Formats: sequence, C-alpha cells, structure tokens
Amino acid sequence: METPLLHDFSGDHYHQLIGPNGDYRPVKSLKEWWTILWIETVKLWEIGGPIAFNILCQYGIYSITVAFCGHLGAVELSAVSVAQNVIGTFSFGFMLGMGSALETLCGQAFGAGQIHMLGVYTQRSMVILFFSIFLLLPIYIFATPVLKLLGQEHDIAVLAGNFALLSIPELFSLAVTIPTSKFLQAQSKVGVLAGIGFVALLLHTLLLWLFIYVFNLGINGAALVFNITGWANAIAQFVYVVVWCKDGWTGWSLSALNDIWAFVRLSVASAVMLCLEIWYMMSIIILTGHLNDAVIAVGSLSICMNVDGWEAMLFIGINAAISVRVSNELGLGRPRATKYSVYITVFQSLLIGILCMIFVLAVRNHLAILFTNSKDLIRAVADLAWLLGITMVLNSVQPVISGVAIGGGWQGLVAYINLGSYYVFGIPLGYILGYVANLGVVGLWGGMIAGLALQTLLLSFVLYRMDWNKEVEQSAERLRKWGGQDFEAEKTLILEPKKGLP
Repeated sequence: METPLLHDFSGDHYHQLIGPNGDYRPVKSLKEWWTILWIETVKLWEIGGPIAFNILCQYGIYSITVAFCGHLGAVELSAVSVAQNVIGTFSFGFMLGMGSALETLCGQAFGAGQIHMLGVYTQRSMVILFFSIFLLLPIYIFATPVLKLLGQEHDIAVLAGNFALLSIPELFSLAVTIPTSKFLQAQSKVGVLAGIGFVALLLHTLLLWLFIYVFNLGINGAALVFNITGWANAIAQFVYVVVWCKDGWTGWSLSALNDIWAFVRLSVASAVMLCLEIWYMMSIIILTGHLNDAVIAVGSLSICMNVDGWEAMLFIGINAAISVRVSNELGLGRPRATKYSVYITVFQSLLIGILCMIFVLAVRNHLAILFTNSKDLIRAVADLAWLLGITMVLNSVQPVISGVAIGGGWQGLVAYINLGSYYVFGIPLGYILGYVANLGVVGLWGGMIAGLALQTLLLSFVLYRMDWNKEVEQSAERLRKWGGQDFEAEKTLILEPKKGLP
C-alpha cells in the first residue's frame, strides 16, 4: 500500500526511475539524482510539514507557559522551567519512548497493507502507557524533595514541585495523545494533527491569560491550564480516530492484550533510546542548579533550552516523517527507496541546522526578550548564544537518525550509543569543565556538546554501514510475528524484490 501523498508524480522520466516493485532503480546520472531529491523532498515534507507544525504547536504550549510565568518574576521563570524541563521532560521522554514502538509497528503494518492491525497496536500501546504512568507518579508527588536532593534552590524547588503536582492530570492524557498521534502518522493523516494542535495552542494561550492575569492564580493557574489543554487535545485526537478512521480502528479488541510482553520489550527499547536523548540536555539544568547565582544561571540556560526546543520540535517532526517513510518502505519491501530517503533527509536537515545557527547568532542580543525583562538574563543568554548555535547544528542530524532507528526497529543499538556518548563521556566531561576547570555554564554545556558530537558521529557511521536488504527481511519477520496468520500470504511479496541494492 502506498503512502497517500498530495503530489502525484508522473511522467516518463519518473517511471524510468521506478522498478516493477515500486522501488528505485540504480541511479546512473546527476539528473536522476536531482529527480529523486525532488521526489523525496516532496514526500518528506508532505508528511513531515504537518507533523512538525503539530509538534511545534505542542511545544508552543510549553514555551508560552514559560513566557507567561517568566514575566511574573525570575524565580517563577526558573521554577516553571525546572518543572517542565526536568520533571515534565523526564516523564514525556519516557512516555514518548514507550509509545515509539507503535511508530515502528504501525508504519510497517501500514506499508504491508495490514491496516486492521493499526487499531489493535494502538490499543495495546494505550494499555502499556496507562500503566507506565504509575511508575512516574512518585516523581510528581515528591517533586519538591527530589529537586532539593538534586541541588535546586529551596524557592525554585517548592514552586516547581507545586506546579508538577498540579499537572498530574496532563500526564494521564499522554496515554491517549501519544498512541493516537502515532496511529495517524503511520497513515500520513497528519493534517488533522496540525489542525488540532493549532486550536489547542490558541486555547492554551487564551486560558493562560485568563487564569494568570484575570483570575490572578499565578503559576498554579498555569498548571491547571496545562491539564485542560492536554485533555482537550487527547479527546479531539481520540474522537477523530474512532469516528473517521474505520479502516484502522475497527473497535475495541481483546487482541490488544496478545503478545503484550513482546510489545513491552520493544517499547522499553524505544523508551530507553529516546529518554537517554531527551534527559541528556535536561541534566545540564540540574547540574547548573549547583552553580553560584543559580537563579540567573538556570534562568538563562532555560531560555536557551526553550529556543533550542523550537528547533528540536521541528526536527522531531522530521524524525516522525522519516520514521513513517522508513517503516512504510521497509513494509513495502523497498530497500533502495528507504536508503535514498534517509540520505536526502539527513542532507536537508543539516542545511536547516546551519541556517538556525546563523539566525541565533544574528539575534543573540534579543533572544531572551520574549521570556524576561531582566537585563542580567538577557545579557547572560547573549553570552551563551554561540553554544546554542553549535547545539542546533548537531541537533539537526541526530533526530533524523533516531527517526530512522524507530522506523527500522533498531532502537536498542541507538540506546547503547546514547548511553556511552552522553553519560559515560559527555556529562563527566561537562562536570570537569564546569566545576573543576571553573568554566561554569559554558564548561557544562561545552562538555555535553562534545558528547552530542560523538553520538552524531557514531550514528552516522552506523547509518552508513546499514544493510537495508536485511532490514526489509527483519521488517517482514516482525510483521509475521505480530501481524497474524494472514500476513503469511504477503510475506513472499514483501521479501521478493530486495535483491541487487548497490
């Protein structure tokens, strides 16, 4: 089954590039490379554009909350930033990772034409994510003592803990939001995600203004708004899936409980992979809390992380798009199309990262104005802008390769690379530069950039050495195992056209 696209490619030149099984033929000229570049660019952004827009809207909810609370004072800015970047990111990373197995399975099932399995996989993921929440609840309930134990100042820890405690209902909404998002992404039904995300962002902004400035509820009001917006988004996506996606959602099924432990194992691998990535930059905020003048240090770094987050959300959209492309093409048995789409996406992402770095350096003296009125914070952010720019370039490639890993189902290997690069090399180096060498925030961040650079280098090497024919076989085997007996008839068709990839 083809991925539905808005652009209809046609013409003799296009068909000359495509083999009988729908995969690309070997490229023989520069003109053919340009044609494939155009084809893959259109396919990527028709999927990735709406996904990126939706994720940017979701991140806008976080970022606008920080901006509203930041104008209440420096302590409020630091408290909400810590609550979202430490507690919230910790939890979201775990939940997103537990749901990312769905990205692998739904994408490959859709590519192989097993659309009826999407609903079963989605329900299975909802069950797993719901019970995963109870593992995270203690972090929210005891957020204040946990943050104090990690070295945060008393005032920041207390306010951040209250915000986290009040936002527990939003955590439960993720058990619906994440699986339904993956369900729709696998089928490239991404326009509705963009629309729901935009409406949620507008609703969130309006409610923040009401609860903070009209009702004078401060950051407690911001936490309540967080819950309202989270559940509004979850309900809207779930209703769309149940009412308008009859092919993929055929009703509740006890089949969702079958092979649940095998699903959990893949989910855990995904969770570990993504959590090690997301928690890495979160940990710099924790380490910064031990520096002198922690309010300015944490505040300036939090603003930089928010700015970096906007670019990161764009690339998470590209991550999701390339994951859909890889899983669909592997499900269809097209190794060469998978390979070309990956390389072209990495190239484009790197260009975007360089442009983002140039923009940040050009406006470095004005980056913090949206978040604070403090001249000290604005100056501190400007001093960190060069590190932010380097981080943006590195973060442009890494999420794409992670998306390939999710689409191909090799999350475990990436988890080991992340563990070594980030936690064995990057954080210790950052601690030495920040505290032993007395370089402060610059040292902490510089060491962690080195870890990010090492991870990107290793992932690039793995990607270069990837055997896409073997990935097609593994995709077919995974679907045979979890897709039911009716997949056997299609297995031969999926594995047949895999020979001869250069």
